[in-house]
Amino acid sequence: MVQNAGAGAAGVQTQGGALRRTSTSHELYKRLRDRIVSLEFLPGAPLSRTELAASYGVSQTPVRDALQMLEKEGLVVVFPQSRTEVTRIDLAQARETQFLRMSLELEVVRTLCIRNATPAVERAARLVQLQHTALTVDADLERFAALDRQFHYQMFEDAGVLDLWELVQSRSGHIDRLRKLNLMDPGKAATILVAHQEIVTQMRQFDVAATQEAVRRHLSGTLAQVEEIKRAHAGYF
Repeated sequence: MVQNAGAGAAGVQTQGGALRRTSTSHELYKRLRDRIVSLEFLPGAPLSRTELAASYGVSQTPVRDALQMLEKEGLVVVFPQSRTEVTRIDLAQARETQFLRMSLELEVVRTLCIRNATPAVERAARLVQLQHTALTVDADLERFAALDRQFHYQMFEDAGVLDLWELVQSRSGHIDRLRKLNLMDPGKAATILVAHQEIVTQMRQFDVAATQEAVRRHLSGTLAQVEEIKRAHAGYF
């Protein structure tokens, strides 16, 4: 049985949607990963190969392959001939990924500032405006979170280092789940919005040091709250 974040224990038949015939194990891996990172599949939840195969309309072979990819990333643990479970959040791994992300993103904004990359700054500003609308007008936290990811992705793309974004994402399952829990806290989304506005303000001045400091404060926010997050969601760690 697969556990659903919104309704306790529930089967996956109504959750997955059949995959296209041309889909691969990697496509299934991406879909399952999204459900783990979004906390639809909670830390500690059992995953049934049989149910997943039925839900997505595939044999158990691509399910097995997808679960192996998730295990390599540390998001599930597979007990041979027994069961598969979603892993609990690994704070050591989250901190390592955060170190990598911080190092890269500081260099990304430095590159954009040195280049006087006005078009990149205006793309970032537009995404912040969309975030403001999603939060204050639509009250759509899921769209807000998607725009949050797009904000950072766009800067990597504009700096010409999109492969490095993909590298970070391939290791980000634990820190992303931690961020998801943090986003649930009252006021967190507003804090993110203010941080993004500050980053854009400093980038418009092409001030390397001030932009880097704004990024550093922003990216440090979740780990600074980790003890509070653990107390609120003890069973996830």
